[in-house]
Amino acid sequence: MPRRGTAPGGLAVGILAALQHTGGVWFGWSGATSGVPARDPEVHTRGNIRFVTIDLDPLEFDAYYNGYCNGTLWPLFHYFPDRFTHEQRQYEAYQAINQQFGRQLLKVMKPGDAIWVHDYHLIPLARFLRQSGFDGPIGFFLHIPFPHVQILRLLPNHAELIQDLCHYDRVGFQTADDLRSFLTCLDPACPALAADGRIDVGGRRVGLGAYPIGVDVETVIGEARATCQQETVQRMAVSLMGRKLIIGVDRLDYTKGLTERFAAYEQFLEAFPENQGNVTFLQIAPPSRGDVLAYGEIRRALEQCAGRLNGRFAEADWTPIRYLNRDFAHSTLMGFLRAAKVALVTPVRDGMNLVAKEFVAAQDPEDPGVLILSPMAGAAEELRAALQVNPYDKRGMAMALQGALNMPLSERKQRHEELLAAVRRHDIHNWYGSFIQDLTGERVRRAA
Repeated sequence: MPRRGTAPGGLAVGILAALQHTGGVWFGWSGATSGVPARDPEVHTRGNIRFVTIDLDPLEFDAYYNGYCNGTLWPLFHYFPDRFTHEQRQYEAYQAINQQFGRQLLKVMKPGDAIWVHDYHLIPLARFLRQSGFDGPIGFFLHIPFPHVQILRLLPNHAELIQDLCHYDRVGFQTADDLRSFLTCLDPACPALAADGRIDVGGRRVGLGAYPIGVDVETVIGEARATCQQETVQRMAVSLMGRKLIIGVDRLDYTKGLTERFAAYEQFLEAFPENQGNVTFLQIAPPSRGDVLAYGEIRRALEQCAGRLNGRFAEADWTPIRYLNRDFAHSTLMGFLRAAKVALVTPVRDGMNLVAKEFVAAQDPEDPGVLILSPMAGAAEELRAALQVNPYDKRGMAMALQGALNMPLSERKQRHEELLAAVRRHDIHNWYGSFIQDLTGERVRRAA
């Protein structure tokens, strides 16, 4: 579950949408730590969902979450080996907490239940559930990229990690590229992937597939339309004083390409000075994982970049970049996206990036904005009508911004129509419906 007081990300939004449709149990961390965690989970019911949560020991949690999850797995899976660290005590905490999750989860399971495990924090969970005798279907979905074997083998326990994934009945990835990377990590003696998407590993038949996560298109459209008149959105629009809005919305993270984006925007203002005083770049980047050193460093770097850029270009009535380290309600963000003429979604590596899809859905189809998208985002496989540009290419990004801001209406509408069709094709309901059907063999039915 997301931490208390934070806006839910793509993972939380996706799972919540699935459970609101089907009913079920959301099991996970409560968001709190305690020196003496309760013996049994805490249970709350809202609508057709039971939220079952546990507290964690603070020292063990720090080693597990800030240490192994976000100091080891996160950078390695995102192809940042220079930020990767490995400590045995953190690995042991990762195993211990997964074992604790498994033990507590079994207390609320019923015969015939299926379990769907999400993301890199919980890779070993199926092994502990199997060791405890659970024989129902267990699926796993990875929300972040999966690295090629040449990267993964930097991890001392990479073989155990692959073995743990093979305890699941079905493993889902965001893209076909991620699936291919996983296959490079299997023993060369393993049989090839069968036509039904299954493979024999260690005597088990494991299903594999790419399931690109999507958004609830109609909800985004409704929020974007409704919040056009919301006070916060209106105040932002008035403050532009007729200038065109460029927007970026990202969690504060070194994988999002924010320093590269700021540098490209500076080059854009240099190369095309007619835009000075006529455009405003709004970058929203709520802080995350503040206890991890790397995240404090990226925050300071961005503050310096924004300060230098504004000091260089700002005028008495114009600030070229507005950099906000805070959360907004999802509906407010959708209003901001609808008001923007251009969205910069330029991570240096990302599992999917739902902001790209939300921007497309939030647009006015009669006067749509333009999406500039990194090919290193999983969404780039589907959103081919976006302007795709390498986030490390400052000149290319500057030219893409100039092209987007001056694109004829007819081309903007054509691109948006193609993008919206792609977003609808793989919406949030298709994502969970296809995965659960492949895991259990049953179509997803709406809960009563």
